[in-house]
Amino acid sequence: MDERVLRTLEFDKIRERLVEKAATRMGKELCASLMPSTKMLEVRHRLRETSEARALLRSGSSIPLGGIHDLRPVVRRAALGGILEPAELLDVADTAAACRRLKKFLLDHRDEAPTLAAYGNQIGVFANLEAEIRQAITDEGEVADDASPALSQIRKQMRVLQARVRERLEAMIRNPNMRTYLQDAIITIRDDRYVLPVKVEYRSQVPGIVHDQSASGSTLYIEPMAVVELNNELKRLALEEREEIRRILTRLSDLVAAEAEAWDATLEAVGRIDLCAAKGLLSQEMDAVAPELNDRGVVVIRQGRHPLLPGRPVPIDLHLGKTFDVLVITGPNTGGKTVTLKTVGLFALMAQAGLHVPAAYGTELAVFPQVFADIGDEQSIEQSLSTFSSHMSRIVEILNQLEPGALVLLDEIGAGTDPTEGAALAMAILDHLQARGARVVATTHYSELKAFAYSRPRVENASVEFDLETLRPTYKLAIGVPGASQAFEISLRLGLSPVLVERARGFLTRDEEKVERLLAQIQASRAEAEREREAAYRARAEAERLRAEAEARLEEARRREKEVVERARAEAARILQEVRREAETLIEDLKAARRQQLALEQERAIEAARSRVRGLEQRVAALQPAEAPPAGPPPEDLRPGEEVRVRSLDVRATVLTPPDADGNLQVQAGILKVTVHITDVERLEPAKAGTGARRGAQGLPAGAAGPAGYRPGGVPLAAGKAAGFRPELDLRGVTVEEALAKVDKHLDDAVLAGAPQVRIIHGRGTGALRQAIQKFLKEHPAVVSFRLGSVGEGGDGVTIVRLQE
Repeated sequence: MDERVLRTLEFDKIRERLVEKAATRMGKELCASLMPSTKMLEVRHRLRETSEARALLRSGSSIPLGGIHDLRPVVRRAALGGILEPAELLDVADTAAACRRLKKFLLDHRDEAPTLAAYGNQIGVFANLEAEIRQAITDEGEVADDASPALSQIRKQMRVLQARVRERLEAMIRNPNMRTYLQDAIITIRDDRYVLPVKVEYRSQVPGIVHDQSASGSTLYIEPMAVVELNNELKRLALEEREEIRRILTRLSDLVAAEAEAWDATLEAVGRIDLCAAKGLLSQEMDAVAPELNDRGVVVIRQGRHPLLPGRPVPIDLHLGKTFDVLVITGPNTGGKTVTLKTVGLFALMAQAGLHVPAAYGTELAVFPQVFADIGDEQSIEQSLSTFSSHMSRIVEILNQLEPGALVLLDEIGAGTDPTEGAALAMAILDHLQARGARVVATTHYSELKAFAYSRPRVENASVEFDLETLRPTYKLAIGVPGASQAFEISLRLGLSPVLVERARGFLTRDEEKVERLLAQIQASRAEAEREREAAYRARAEAERLRAEAEARLEEARRREKEVVERARAEAARILQEVRREAETLIEDLKAARRQQLALEQERAIEAARSRVRGLEQRVAALQPAEAPPAGPPPEDLRPGEEVRVRSLDVRATVLTPPDADGNLQVQAGILKVTVHITDVERLEPAKAGTGARRGAQGLPAGAAGPAGYRPGGVPLAAGKAAGFRPELDLRGVTVEEALAKVDKHLDDAVLAGAPQVRIIHGRGTGALRQAIQKFLKEHPAVVSFRLGSVGEGGDGVTIVRLQE
């Protein structure tokens, strides 16, 4: 692709923005050298890379590229036998760790980004090399003591010698006589040897070797003879240390050189991944989409925005290559014709480079074999070319290089010369480009080209709209409508005398005047149609939104209903398991009863076991979903004293209060006062008062809204209790606290079942359990009376309780 075209269409600025998004030097180089491709498969692959990177960003996962250094010079030097510095080796270790993290991330997201995961597979694993470097080089970039046993031993000896040297020098400093000779009571180092700062006039008082002198000449840095031998030994050890460090660095550098090919492939893959990540970030920043591709020369831009315009540019809709191959755009200056031209060309280049384009979904772009552009005033003073000559020279180049299927963009075609001849040349050039199979977008001011577009097949007019009220362009493109110059209207708005404007109109031919007026009417009609279309679109969008909300609510309701049913089934399964465990316990109880009790007690135990099993079965049945029976309309004008049936309890009750504003009323069923909704009651006729619903709600806590286990549409709870209820309760062997809880529940069940009396077996024992139960019965509101059993009923080991009817 011609670099001049890339500059003209400002693709180079897009690359600059892409470079800013890259994190590594390898990635930045690839971004800066990115070029559009003319191969369909390659373009599709590049766009897939960008889409995968954008998808990762959309899911909140950014590609981890931190900590990766450009190791190419380092690896190259190591491969040539060079010795790497500790800091460079540390960069190698850091990059190895960062590449390991990057590889893991991409492989973990292979389902979302298979193309990027394939690049991740090309990243090498350098765990051994990383471990060797980490063991030998500290985080500060120094060779560690334990990098080798020899280095550890050398440094240990050096620390011992250094301590001995300092001890001797400190002893000299502490000597009062020596302090007189010293400039400062400190120990310092010169030429890697420990020295003392001695006043120059006392040079002879401190025998030793002079290593340096202060800038003023007043201080000599002397190595006392007492530490010369020790310093000599330190110097020897320092040389050994340096040699051992060199050996260690050589070994580590050889390890890097051995992995040179793997590092080259890894860094190349990292650069490619960084390029993909940068493309994804740029797509996110521009709110761009992946265009659909074709090889038919078709361009469909929906709500396209030039990516380099500041603020919020007006989006354009444009199509080319379907019903026409040449688009001629007319309209006033600064109306957006050139921006439209550049948008089409830049979108084509971006897509073929694998970049998303800032447009709406449904945008479609062709993969063009060539893209040409002649935009702007390219007049060259050095070549002494006029505007017309400059444009024509460029068009000649285009015609000489043109291949079928190319995209050609021409700004102000034929301008800069006599209008008649310029228009004729423009028509001839457009006709030639069309005949050679090019897709052409051209801008012009020539009216003759409007007629040319009407008279030629597969050539179409377009215009940029202009608002006469504000004297500003709207930047909206109207395909199928040629643009009017609006010169007379603009002149009037700017204050030109109407007399002069009318005189100017007189110089127009009648046909020209009719054409201008017709174009003005067409543009006005189109603007009105556009407003109506936008209103219809908004109404449709609102309807779609409401429909989507309704569907979402319906789906949520279905989901909740399913959850309720699933929970009920799970609870039923749990209770069934409880039934099975209870049955096993009962079997063991029966076996014990056979061994220890008389026949009467065995029969009673069997009956009690059956009652408990039926009660559990009833709980399971109550959880099964059932259809609610049809309910009649709620009664009207209910008054206190009227008889009603409470559907949820299946009991007859008396109205105590009329319904309130929410439809709630209070009724009394036996000793129970219940608050129910008016839809849960039905009025009983006076004739049915004695044969209506059964009394049996006594014993429930006052103010209760009804039993929690009732299931609408199934068997009422009272009927269910009556079916499974047995009046006998055996409390032998339980504690007082457990017994009272069971008695309370048994009495509630008896009231709901409508039982007139119950039999409580507590045994004789010490009498404590009997006394506690009878004390509890005295205070229970559903108990009318109680007594000990007779001889045939179990004697004083049993209490007979009579309940309210």
